[in-house]
Amino acid sequence: MTTSTLETATEHQPRARAALSAALATGPGHAYLFEGPRGAGKRPAARAFAAEILASGAPDPGDARRRALLDPSPHPDLVWLAPTGAQHLVEEVRERVIRAASYRPFEGDKRVFVVEAAEALRDESQNALLKTLEEPPEFVHLILLSSEPALLLETVGSRCQVVPFAALPPGAVEAVLREDGSAGDAQADEVAAAARLSGGDAEAARFLLSEQGRKLRADAVAPDFKALLADAEAAGEEAEAAAREAMEADKEAGMKRSAREIADEGKRAGRRRRTDLLDLGLALTAAWYRDLAAIAAAVPEVVHNRDRLDELAERAARLDPSRARRAAELTQDTRRRLDLNVSEELALEALLFRLQRLVG
Repeated sequence: MTTSTLETATEHQPRARAALSAALATGPGHAYLFEGPRGAGKRPAARAFAAEILASGAPDPGDARRRALLDPSPHPDLVWLAPTGAQHLVEEVRERVIRAASYRPFEGDKRVFVVEAAEALRDESQNALLKTLEEPPEFVHLILLSSEPALLLETVGSRCQVVPFAALPPGAVEAVLREDGSAGDAQADEVAAAARLSGGDAEAARFLLSEQGRKLRADAVAPDFKALLADAEAAGEEAEAAAREAMEADKEAGMKRSAREIADEGKRAGRRRRTDLLDLGLALTAAWYRDLAAIAAAVPEVVHNRDRLDELAERAARLDPSRARRAAELTQDTRRRLDLNVSEELALEALLFRLQRLVG
């Protein structure tokens, strides 16, 4: 058995690598919870871990590993469940995981079920999973991935072995961007900025290097909150359309999907994407003001926007660092208040007014 693929997938996660390597050496357990921030590498680690489990009991380990590592995977004993919209569908969890877990392996002697974004499981689905998590057939291994484990029922988490994933340091995010080609032809300073602004989330860093992400950064720095709201609205509509399309495809493939269910899931996916993008935009605004404070205080080494040092220096030349720090605090406070369902437009108008008075 080789674990080179697993070692590669967990290169920047030493604790997870140690836990998973030990599990393969002694015999993997039946249920795992990979928890940590988005973009920390939970998905590739789960795929590599599943591939090693399936290879260990296969007639041809190399071929089983190769097929399990493909995305999407053609291996019949690897079931990978990701939410189509904002939540997993209860029926899909029951059919593809709970019921399917009772079927014997098609090849070898193992079956692996991976549930991506486990926090998107409804309470009904989580409760239905409990028996499978606690007493699965001996050939079944379940892997739950979650960036928000606090949203899981305590009874679910207690039945799993937790494998922690930490936010990636900026250098590791940069390495990921270059290794997978996401950096493209971006300049080194822009890649460094995306890595630092992502908060250790490689997926967010990839987005910031896209055309849409670059526009979001520009609107956040201006700051142009009307444009920021429009960005978030457009992204939400795009996510809603994609979720509807995916569910329509499921319906054509024979899965039960009512028109209302498709519409509701599409709206949930759209709202989630809209909220996420608006929050990211405000995080970028707060980072910009923290960078202004750092430059004004002559501490350039902590700056996130590495590709805009000249602009930062020009703006910070006659700026009181305490005012820039206060602007960052006000922006962060608005981020928190948007979680309380306040009017987004009014909150952003009020923020813009206070920022203009503080820093011009």
